[in-house]
Amino acid sequence: MIKFANVTKFYRPNTYALRNVSFHIKPGEFVSIVGQSGAGKSTIIKLLTAEEKADEGKIIIGEWDITKVRPSEIPTLRRQIGVVFQDFKLLAKKTVYENIAFALEVINTPQRQIKPIVKQVLKIVGLENKINYFPRQLSSGEAQRVVIARSLVHRPKILLADEPTGNLDPITTRDIIELLTKINEFGTTILLVTHNREIVNFFKKRVITLDRGVVIGDQIRGRYVI
Repeated sequence: MIKFANVTKFYRPNTYALRNVSFHIKPGEFVSIVGQSGAGKSTIIKLLTAEEKADEGKIIIGEWDITKVRPSEIPTLRRQIGVVFQDFKLLAKKTVYENIAFALEVINTPQRQIKPIVKQVLKIVGLENKINYFPRQLSSGEAQRVVIARSLVHRPKILLADEPTGNLDPITTRDIIELLTKINEFGTTILLVTHNREIVNFFKKRVITLDRGVVIGDQIRGRYVI
């Protein structure tokens, strides 16, 4: 599903964000990527979404060679990858329904198809009763659930969660991680970038550890040991 082969990303004048990074994530895996600030975690997200390009090595997602992807192909690629951010990125003047529908409208999805899709993803995240609420009327946990719902509208094979619990309290954090686990059980590959030691250690799933751009650990049933 995801393969990094000797990937290096260099930022001038003298910073290696990633150095000779290799790993292989199989379809349906739930993998946490951990490390201190500056370890290279966010760079991996940017490379996977083609926001940045690797300087060396090869990145494969399914049948896509991301290191050779053309600009015209990037929108199609990104529709296959759901992304959940820490800061929600919801549109304040749009309702929950409108925020999610917007992700479909921008690719000209017919209106008759949008409503059932929005209802379906809201059911998955347990927010059917908040469909007409605005972001200001939601708790932080509910807002993050809307973000997750929005990330699912294209039925992505991969979900990238970049510090999705960074602004949440411990109880809400557990709820969000359980939701991601539920989505993973549907067959979606989950890549979780996090600083949250408790969550990583609780689930005991695969953990890839980065330190200053280098993979220093890859455990099948890992722990956050930094």
